Order: sequence, then C-alpha cells, then structure tokens
Amino acid sequence: MQVQALPSSSCLHLQKPHFGPSSWLCLRPCRELPVSLKTFRQPRAHLECTAVRQDEVLRSMSENGEVSILTVDGTQLVSEACRRHHTAPTASAALGRALLGVLLMGCFKAEGETTQATFNGDGILKGLQVIGTADGLVKGKVGNPLADPPLRPDGKLNVGSAVGKGVLAIVRNHEKWARPYTGLVPIVTGEVGDDLASYLVESEQSNSALGLGVSIHKDASVRAAGGFLIQVLPNASEETLQQLEQNLAGVTSVTSLLHEGATPLDIAKRLLANLGMTDVQFSLQPRYGPCDRAELRDRMKRVVALLGEDEVNRILEQEGKIEVKCEFCQDLELFDKAEVEPLIQQAKPDPALENLTSTPSAGRKVLATNMHSAPAKDYTAIRE
Repeated sequence: MQVQALPSSSCLHLQKPHFGPSSWLCLRPCRELPVSLKTFRQPRAHLECTAVRQDEVLRSMSENGEVSILTVDGTQLVSEACRRHHTAPTASAALGRALLGVLLMGCFKAEGETTQATFNGDGILKGLQVIGTADGLVKGKVGNPLADPPLRPDGKLNVGSAVGKGVLAIVRNHEKWARPYTGLVPIVTGEVGDDLASYLVESEQSNSALGLGVSIHKDASVRAAGGFLIQVLPNASEETLQQLEQNLAGVTSVTSLLHEGATPLDIAKRLLANLGMTDVQFSLQPRYGPCDRAELRDRMKRVVALLGEDEVNRILEQEGKIEVKCEFCQDLELFDKAEVEPLIQQAKPDPALENLTSTPSAGRKVLATNMHSAPAKDYTAIRE
C-alpha cells in the first residue's frame, strides 16, 4: 500500500497496489479536493458465486454521526438488465456500473424524487442512460448493447473506451419542484464510477468515496455486482478521516466479498471498522423495472397516434399489428387500430389551422419490429 501525506491544505490520497492511476480515493473537504474524485474499481474476482440471494441496499451511519454509508448487492438487478438488453460483456459492465451508481445516488431520497444519469460519449457504446427512483427502482439503456472493444492492457474490460469522451448529465427531479436540478460535467475517464464521483464533487460539493464493481462470467453472464457510497459530513474529525481512509485501503474488491458470502451489512461494517455503526439501519430491495404496464401502454398509444392515420393503416396492412418496444425495459406491446383510433382522431390538426401547421418530418417512426439479438460469443476469460 502506498500512502502519501500532503500538507493540511491539500487532500490525502490513498492508492491500493496494482490498481493503476484511477484507483485514488479522496475524502477531504470539497474545497481541498482536486478537480476530480476518482473511484476504487474492483479487480477480477476468482471465486464462483453459488448462492442466489435477494439484492439489498443498506443505509447506515458511524456511531459518531460523521460518516454516512450506503452499500449494495445488486447482482440480480444487473443480471436482469443485461438479460433484457442482451448486452455484451463490456456493455454489461458499463450498464451495471451506471445502474448501481444511480441507485446509490438516488435511493432513500424524498418520495417521488428521481435521479437520471445520461452519458453522452463518443465511444462505440453510443450513449448510456439510467434513471432511478427513491424506492430503489432503476432502469437503463445503452445505444449499442453489443459494444465490446478489445481488453485493456491489464486484461480488464475497456469500459472507458466503449463510453468515450463527452458530457455526463445528471438530472434530479420531483413533481413538486418548480424545475429539475441539472448538473453537467465532462466525462473524466468513461469508466462510469469515476465520472459519477466527479459529478458528486464538482456539482453537489459532496465529500464522497464511490466504489462500483461488476464481475462477468466467462460465458458473458453477470457473476456479481455491488458497490458502496460513503459520504463524510462537514463536521468530520481528522481522526475519522484517517480511520476511514485506512479502512478503504484494506477492503478487497466488493465483488470478491460478495462471492465469499458477504452481505451489504458485512461490507458496511468493514468500511466502518473502528468507527462503529449505529443500531438504526435502513434497507430496501432494489429492482430493475419493469415499467408499469398500464402507464407504458398509454404512452405507447400516444406515440403511435403521432404517426398519423395513414402511417398506422399502412403498418397494419403490411404487418397485421403494431409493435412498440420500450427502450428501458425492452417489453414489447402489440396494438390494433381500435386501440389507437381515438387518439389518432384527437391528434388530427384543426382544419382552420392546417395551413399554419408544419409538416411532420420524416423518420418519426419509432416502432421496433422483428427485433433479433446477435449470436452469442464465446468468452474464454473471466473479466471485470
């Protein structure tokens, strides 16, 4: 372990050996932090996961009330997302990290509050978007589910290359707010966790340490997925910071701990070693969607109605039905003309205003028909 002590006006950095330059953790007050806060990404796991258990997010605090911690086991959640989107390993890792990150950033907020993260990168992933609610529901999508660039020189999945450079937008919203809160930061590395951590520091002025890990089987399925979010309160003492940094340096990968049978509570106790943990804890079971079916069908019918009566009739004549797929949950819904006819009539322009209405642009067809997933690839190495 390398420990570098800097003057009190600077930030103290810790680096675990063999993790590369993106393994820095910073826990000092925001005015003393560097431009970006890097995260601790998990190394490759070496143990097989044999037990299937429910996902869980745990929230707790240190006994002295100076440190808040969230830990998550989101293996089933990430597995379900990757199953629905038929993602390749690198796309799975990117989507999984984003889901876990937004989950940790958005859960236990005010009821009805949502958190949305959009990665507008120039990599072959062609964009990544995740939205989460305060009660632990998350959904996401990637522009190119089959994105799987060559491995990095260290043998790990090259998520940074897949995401690319660009802008990360975080939107927090609530129906009772006058307007949503939006933060924009550059994509630092494209490794997802680094970028979310950078946002917390630069836009929310949060003294945080974020760790995200997604481990992939050699058959491209998800072995384990989890993470933690530690937030240090403004009144934290120097002794608390030093102990917390020592604990972080001694923690192995979250995915390895999950393979060994550790729970979110076990991980939280390790991260708060010698700081104690309050008896009052809160937990919830996170989940990946799906969308509410009744609400989803209503939205889809409105989209179909926007195509216009002529286009709807043409599709029905050719296909016999109208198929619409949700980009987030990937559920496919079928419609006939009787279901969308009332909305089509409502969408027709007023003849008196017809000359003032611009002609709809081409390419507004947003229907997904005859969707097929690409053939599976044979992956011979366990990658994370």
